[in-house]
Amino acid sequence: MRRSSTAVVALAAAVLMLSAPVSADVVQKGGVRVFVEGRMAPRKLPRHEGVPVAVSIDGRIGSAVSGGNPRLQRLQIAINSHGHLSTAGIPRCRLGHIDPSTTAEARSACAASLVGEGHFSANVRLPEQSPFPSEGKVLAFNGRLRGRPAIFVHIYGKKPVPTSYVLPFLIKRSRGTYGTLLQASFPEVTGEWGYVTGLSMILDGRSGSPRPKGAYLSAACPAPPGFGGASFPLMRTTFSFADGPDLVSVVTGNCTVRP
Repeated sequence: MRRSSTAVVALAAAVLMLSAPVSADVVQKGGVRVFVEGRMAPRKLPRHEGVPVAVSIDGRIGSAVSGGNPRLQRLQIAINSHGHLSTAGIPRCRLGHIDPSTTAEARSACAASLVGEGHFSANVRLPEQSPFPSEGKVLAFNGRLRGRPAIFVHIYGKKPVPTSYVLPFLIKRSRGTYGTLLQASFPEVTGEWGYVTGLSMILDGRSGSPRPKGAYLSAACPAPPGFGGASFPLMRTTFSFADGPDLVSVVTGNCTVRP
C-alpha cells in the first residue's frame, strides 16, 4: 500500500511540473488535422547517466471539413532513444482486474502498477441524434499482452452511459533516433459509437521502483561535449485514420546539463 500511495503522489507532482509545454506541432492533410503538444520534466539532466523523468503527450484530432468525422485506427508514439523505459520492479496489472471497471475500481485493483494518467475526449454518435461530446479519465498501468510488455490504458466515461475500455499499447524497441515505440490499434467497434477527438497522458518515471536505475522512465541530456544544453526530437506520433491519410507529428524537446 505504501508503494501505491507513493505512485499516486508522484503522478500528482508530475502534473504540476509539466505545466510549461516543450513544444507543439500542427499537421494537416486533406480534411484531417492533428495538434500535438509535449512536455518533459525535469529539464536539467545529467549528460550521461539517466535519471527519472516525467513525459506527457496531448493529442487533439479535428476536421478541417464541416461535418467530417476522422476515425482513428492506430496510434504510435515513438520516444527519443536518449530516454529509457524499464518495467523492472514494477508489478504487472492484469486485464481482467480493470476491464470492466470504473476509474476508482481500476486504480484500487492495480495501484501498484500505475505508471501514468490523463484524459480523453470523444464525439459520441447515437441513432437519429447529432454527435455530442464526451470525456473521461485515463489511467495507465504496467502490463503484459501476448507475452510482450505493454501499457494498459484504462478509459472510463459516463456519457451516454457509464462505459470502460482498455486500450493496450505494445512496447517495442527500435534503433536510431527513437528507441521506444508504443503502438495501439482501435478496434472497428469503437467507430460505431463515435470517434476520438483527444487523448492526453503523462508517463511518470518516478512512479515505479524507488531506485534511480530502476525508474519506469529515465533520460539523460544529449548535449554534445562542450555544450551546456541541447534541442532534440522528444517524440514522434503517427496517427492512422480509416479512409484517410497517416499524419506524423514531431515534438521537439530541450534540456540543460546539470553538474
